Amino acid sequence: MLQLSGIDVFYGSSWILKGVSLAVPAGGVVALLGRNGAGKSTTLKTIMGLVAPRAGTVEFDGASIGGRPPHAVNRLGIAYVPEERRVFRDLTVDEHLAIATRSPAWTAERVFAVFPALVPLRNRRGRFLSGGEQQMLAIARALVTGPRLLLLDEPSQGLAPVIVDAMIASIEAMRDEGLAILLVEQNVELALDVADRAAIVDQGAIVFDGTAAGLRERGDLQTTYLGVGT
Repeated sequence: MLQLSGIDVFYGSSWILKGVSLAVPAGGVVALLGRNGAGKSTTLKTIMGLVAPRAGTVEFDGASIGGRPPHAVNRLGIAYVPEERRVFRDLTVDEHLAIATRSPAWTAERVFAVFPALVPLRNRRGRFLSGGEQQMLAIARALVTGPRLLLLDEPSQGLAPVIVDAMIASIEAMRDEGLAILLVEQNVELALDVADRAAIVDQGAIVFDGTAAGLRERGDLQTTYLGVGT
């Protein structure tokens, strides 16, 4: 479904992504892991058209999408949930979904089945939602655009453990609905629990690309590149 090949990205004179190649199959969940500043978020922004690669190609369903603006990438079937969430303070949950809905495939009712905690909050404004509730709303808002691929940037960041458990259940529910997901996540256990495949990016380069089960068995890689166990 999604194929990145030899992606180079620069911020000014700084070389951020160095020949990144990565694939996300239809219906698959791929975790993109790495330390802070490794290039994970830049990879998502490059896919979404927020950052232009200097070299390499981004293909979706076999067609090049490099150079397209973010709204055009979204209309092709890719949705992006940034780390900052960007919930509107003065809009209710229902209003967030109403302004974003563009596809009959993901109705509000279908979204609420994935995020049942939002049901009693439908008339609550964004500024009165907790961090976890805002995160659920940000993902729900992305879903109603009708994506086939969802880009998630640090969905568990700053959330209480009980909310993280709910987030895991929601990601699993989206996966079971057939949605492909590229997940950037610092919580390695969460990522490996929900992903089929995993890749590690270090200093802008992919240093591991394989199954999530295979990475779980590689304690050496987790220690060296992810800081797990150190």
